[in-house]
Parts: sequence; C-alpha cells; structure tokens
Amino acid sequence: MEEAIMELIMNAGCARSKAMELIMKVKEGNLEETKKSMEEADEFLSNAHNVQTKLIQEEAAGKKTEINLLMVHAQDHLMNAMTIKDLAKEIIEMYEKFS
Repeated sequence: MEEAIMELIMNAGCARSKAMELIMKVKEGNLEETKKSMEEADEFLSNAHNVQTKLIQEEAAGKKTEINLLMVHAQDHLMNAMTIKDLAKEIIEMYEKFS
C-alpha cells in the first residue's frame, strides 16, 4: 500500500513541477516550449490518476484501504497538481491571446 501511495505522491509532485515550469516558460515568451511541458504534466497526472483509480477499484472490490496521513497527503498532492495544471493552461491561453 505504501508503495502505491508514494507512487501517487511522486507522480503528482512531478506533474505540479511541470505545471509550474509551464507558467515560467510562458512568462519568458517560450510558447512553443510549453507544449512539451504540458504533455509531460499530463503524463505524470495520468500516472497518478491511474494509481488512484487502482486504489479506488480495490476498495470497491472489498479490499479496504487504510486512511492514514500519508494517504491524505497523497490525495492533497494530486488535487494540488490538477489545480496548478488547470491554472497554467489558463495562463498560457491568456498570454497567447494578449501577445
């Protein structure tokens, strides 16, 4: 269980870092470079979401998941990464529109 939680934290953290990288690149005017970072952020988020989905499916099948601080932390990382990525996408669109 701890391995899956750590995988979730790692992938969510990497997705968040890539999303922040997107914002920095667009601020520097590197609109083309943002596409690669967006793809990388999406891939990390997909990996994290796959881990989360597996945990949800296991619980739905009757295998109870222990809710502990590490699990809550992992979910917090995932939600934060998703929010930052969505925000980065909006910022990119604003820079494209007003550039």
